[in-house]
Amino acid sequence: MNASDPNDLNDLIAFLDASPSPWHAAASSVQRLVAAGFTQLALDTPWRQLPARGFVQRGAAIVAWSGSPDSGPAPLRIVGAHTDSPCLRVKPLPDAGGYGWKQLAVEVYGGALLNSWLDRDLGVAGRLVAHDGSATLVLVDEAVARVPQLAIHLDRDITERGLILDKQVHLAPVWGIGAPSPGEFAAWIAAQAGLPPDTIATWDLCLFDRTKAQVLGPAGDLLAAGRLDNQLSCWAATVALCAAPTPTDCRAVIALFDHEEVGSESTSGAAGPLLEHVLERLALASGADRSQFLAQLAASSCISADNAHSVHPNYPERHEPGHRPLVNRGPAIKLNSNQRYATSADTAAMVQRVFDAAGVPWQTFVSRNNMPCGSTIGPITATRLGIDTVDVGVPQLSMHSARELCGTHDPIYLASALQAYFERA
Repeated sequence: MNASDPNDLNDLIAFLDASPSPWHAAASSVQRLVAAGFTQLALDTPWRQLPARGFVQRGAAIVAWSGSPDSGPAPLRIVGAHTDSPCLRVKPLPDAGGYGWKQLAVEVYGGALLNSWLDRDLGVAGRLVAHDGSATLVLVDEAVARVPQLAIHLDRDITERGLILDKQVHLAPVWGIGAPSPGEFAAWIAAQAGLPPDTIATWDLCLFDRTKAQVLGPAGDLLAAGRLDNQLSCWAATVALCAAPTPTDCRAVIALFDHEEVGSESTSGAAGPLLEHVLERLALASGADRSQFLAQLAASSCISADNAHSVHPNYPERHEPGHRPLVNRGPAIKLNSNQRYATSADTAAMVQRVFDAAGVPWQTFVSRNNMPCGSTIGPITATRLGIDTVDVGVPQLSMHSARELCGTHDPIYLASALQAYFERA
C-alpha cells in the first residue's frame, strides 16, 4: 500500500459509504475477507480441520485469522478495532409525535456529539430480526427523517448561552406530517427490506447522515466522513490481513468488536469471551493443549487501533503541549499512565519498530493532566487475555460527530503498518 495511491483511499471511501451501521461494517469486512480466500466457520460447531485463512462472525463482530493450520502455539499478532459508532438508534415502538408532526422515538447510542445530528437528512440502516430468529440487513439510503433545530428567533440567546439539548426531548426526528400511527414505521421498514410486516419481531436500526465520504481541500489532503471512528481502523485491519501473505511463524488475527462506544460488555464486545474463545479453539484445533495456549498468549502481542485526537486549530489549549498529533503525519501512539490506554514502554518500542520497518511516520499522543482521555479495547484485551498491547490511532477532528475529519494519507499509513506487523519476522 502506498499513501499516494488513490485506489487505496477509494476503497476506504467505499467501505465507509457501504457501512452506515456496525452490522454493515461487519458485512463490508466479510466481503473483503471472502474475496481474499477466507473461509467462514460456525461458532456453534466443533472445529477439527482449520482453514489457513478463516473467520467467524457474531452479530456485528468479526474475528479473522491467517496462519498455518499446524501452527499450534505459535505467537499471535492481533489487531483489534470496533465496528460501532455513536448514533441515534430507533426504539422498539418508534411511532411518536404531536401537533401535526410524525416523529420517531430514538435512543442515543454512545457519546454522540448531539448538535451534529441536527438538520441533516437521515437514512436508516441496520438489521431486522424475524420471529424465527433470522436476520436481514436493511439499508434505506434515502432522506427519511430529520432532527430540526429550533429557529434562532425562538432561542435568541443561543449564541451567548450555547446550545442545550435534552436527549429525551429534543432529538426525536420528524419523518412526516399527520397523527402518529402505531405500527406505521414497522410496516414501512419491513417493506423497504421486501419482507411481510407480520414477520418482523424486532430490530437493531441506526439513523445515519446520508452525506457520502468526501475528499476535501484544494490539495485533496483531507477526508470527511461519518464513522471514521472506528470504521477506518476496521478497514485498515481487514485490508492488511487480506494483503499479507499467510505467515508460517505466527498466526495473524484481526478482532473487530461491537459495543466499544458503550463499554464493550456484551457477547460481541471486547469485554466478552469472543476473542478468547476463538483463540483457544484455534490453538486446540492446531494440536496445542491448554498450557501451551496460555504460553502462546504470553508470547503474543496486540495492536489496538482506534482513532486519536489531532490538535484542534481553534482549541490548541485543550491538548498537551509537546504531544499534539497532526493529520497526515502518521498514526499516533497513545499513552496514558493511568491505563486508559494499554501502551507500555515495551509495546511502544515494539510498534515503533513496526512503523520504522514499514517506512511509516508516527507520532505520540498523551492527554492533558486536567482533561481525562477516553479509553479503547486495548486495556480490556490486555486485562482479559494477558497479551502485551499497544494503542495506536489515526489523528482526527470532530470525534463522535455525525461527520468526522482526518487526513487522506494517515489511513494508508495505518494499513501499511498493520500489514508490516503481520509480515515481520
